[in-house]
Amino acid sequence: MADKVRIGIIGCGGIAHGKHLPALKALKNVDMVAFCDIIESKAKETAKQYGTEKAAVYTDYKKLLEDKSIDVVHVLTPNRSHSFISVDAMEAGKHVMCEKPMAINAIEAKKMVDASVRTGKKLTIGYQNRQTPESLYVKSEVEAGTLGEIYYAKATAIRRRAVPTWGVFLNEYEQGGGPLIDIGTHALDLTMWCMNNYKPKYCVGTTYKKLGDKFPTGNAWGDWKKEDFTVEDSAFGFIVMENGATIYLESSWAINLLDPREAVTTLCGTEGGIDMNNGVRINGIRGGRPYVTTPSFGSGGAAFFVGGRDEKPEDREAKLWIDAVVNDKPPFVLPEQAFAVSQILDGIYESAKTGAPIYFNK
Repeated sequence: MADKVRIGIIGCGGIAHGKHLPALKALKNVDMVAFCDIIESKAKETAKQYGTEKAAVYTDYKKLLEDKSIDVVHVLTPNRSHSFISVDAMEAGKHVMCEKPMAINAIEAKKMVDASVRTGKKLTIGYQNRQTPESLYVKSEVEAGTLGEIYYAKATAIRRRAVPTWGVFLNEYEQGGGPLIDIGTHALDLTMWCMNNYKPKYCVGTTYKKLGDKFPTGNAWGDWKKEDFTVEDSAFGFIVMENGATIYLESSWAINLLDPREAVTTLCGTEGGIDMNNGVRINGIRGGRPYVTTPSFGSGGAAFFVGGRDEKPEDREAKLWIDAVVNDKPPFVLPEQAFAVSQILDGIYESAKTGAPIYFNK
C-alpha cells in the first residue's frame, strides 16, 4: 500500500457529510480520491470540499471500482444497495466500510460476509455508538467481571418525536423498515457487543404505525407527507439467546413517552448491573447494602474549561478502521457480528407480520 490509503466514496448524502467525510479528512494518512453519487452535482461538490486536487467524480459506482489504485471504499447509500455495492467493491479488490445497517435484510448481509471471506478483503459496518466514552466504559466494566454473568439486557433507541423527513428514511422499499432498522440496529449492536453474545435462539416482535398519520406531528424536523410514510413508527422485540440470556429491544421515532434515549443499553448480571441513563450507573450489593456508582465523563472540574479529552465516536471509528487496513488487523466491528444483528432485525419484522415466534438456526 502507498504512503496514504486511497479512498473512494460511494454516496455523498447526509451520513457522508455528517460523519464519514469530516472524520476521514482529519486523518493524515488518507486521501479521498474518488466520489460517486447518482446526482452528479452532489458528487462534484463533495469532491471539491473533501477530495484531492484531481479527485474523480462518477455517477456509476462500477466505474469508480475500475480504478485499481483505490484501496478502500465507503458505501454510504440507502440500505437497499448496501449489499451489492459492497460485494462488487470487495470483488474489485477494495476493503469496505459500509454504513449501518449491514444490509436491507439478513440474506443480503450474508452475501457480504461470504464475499469478505471469499476475497480476503476487510469488511466493517458503521456502528460508531460502540465508540462513545460511555459505551467503552461499559464494555470495560463487563470485561473486568463487574457484572458477572449477564442474563438480561435492554437495548433502547427511543425518540419522542424525531422522525427523519429527508432522503428515503420513510421509504420501506429503499430502507427495509423504519426506526428498528435505522436506530434500533445501533442499540442492538451495542448491547450484543457488550454482552459478547451473538447467538440468538428465537425472537418475538411487534411493529406499530400509530402516529405516522396524525397531524400536526410536533416532529423535530417538521411534518412529513402522509403518503411517504410507508414504514413503522415503533418496533419492539423480545430475544432469547442460545445461552438463555434475554434481550428486550425498544425502538421508536415517534411515541408518547417522556424518556427518550437513543442507542443505549442496560445490562443485568449476577454480580451487578449497569445502565446508560444520563451517563453511566453501576449498581450492586457491597457489604450487604445496595450501592450505585456514577463515573464522571466531564472535563475534570477545571474552571472555564468546557472541552474534553475524548475523541468523537466517528473520529475514533475512522481511525480504528484505517489502522486495521494499514496494519492488517481485524476491524473493530466484525462482519459476522453485524450479520447477527441483521438476523434479529429480520426476525422481529417477520414475527410482527406472522404473530409467531421466529427461531434461528433450525
